Amino acid sequence: MNSIAATLRETKTKGQVNALRKKGNVPCIIYGGKEENQKVSVSTKEVKALLEKENFLSNVLELKLDGKNQNVLPREIIYDIISDDPIHVDFLRVVQGTKIVLDIPVKFINNEKSPGLKRGGVLNIVRRKVELKCPTENIPTELVIDLDGVDIGDSFKISSVKLPENVLPTIQGRDFVIATLAAPTVIKEPEKPAEEAAEGTDGAEAQEGSEGEVKSSPDGDKDKKETDKKETDKKETDKKETPKEKK
Repeated sequence: MNSIAATLRETKTKGQVNALRKKGNVPCIIYGGKEENQKVSVSTKEVKALLEKENFLSNVLELKLDGKNQNVLPREIIYDIISDDPIHVDFLRVVQGTKIVLDIPVKFINNEKSPGLKRGGVLNIVRRKVELKCPTENIPTELVIDLDGVDIGDSFKISSVKLPENVLPTIQGRDFVIATLAAPTVIKEPEKPAEEAAEGTDGAEAQEGSEGEVKSSPDGDKDKKETDKKETDKKETDKKETPKEKK
């Protein structure tokens, strides 16, 4: 269990709260049970260190206040919209015999031992968290699903998960699915319609020329025109130079 030190605060105005934050502390409040609410502050550095760990909002903390230790559960965190630093935390007292509703994360283990995943199967996660009603003295940190031996087509329902004593899902009356191992998805290119294929063939044949004859290049056409012009000019010249027959 993680622990964090707290100090009582007597801030009453917004300016006093902002001054507290500038000194590197986060204003918090402790509520729940028969005791009165308590205004406290904790180190911003310690809170950020705890936030880096998984499941901060579902882990019970030991809060040290005035030489006494009490178990609390983080319930709500407010962040600064610019720096993204925590600027307020609500702590719920953990009182024996009471129950609370929490979103407990799901963790999958032994992925490398699943024959279905080895054959290209896809793990479809339907619920990454499951809402559970838990006694404050028996809160699970996570729900573990073992993929060892799991093949394509298998599924995991809430009934297949071993829950701690007196812990129940908030959804009752149906055995809801948490995850399934589906077959791999293969993307197949659609076949071209017959008309498009025929048009493609006609285009290729037209480029090669009719009846297998290769079309002449533009330069070849130009040379042919120049040759025809020279022959025509030569005929005209010969015609002028030929003497007229005597009558």
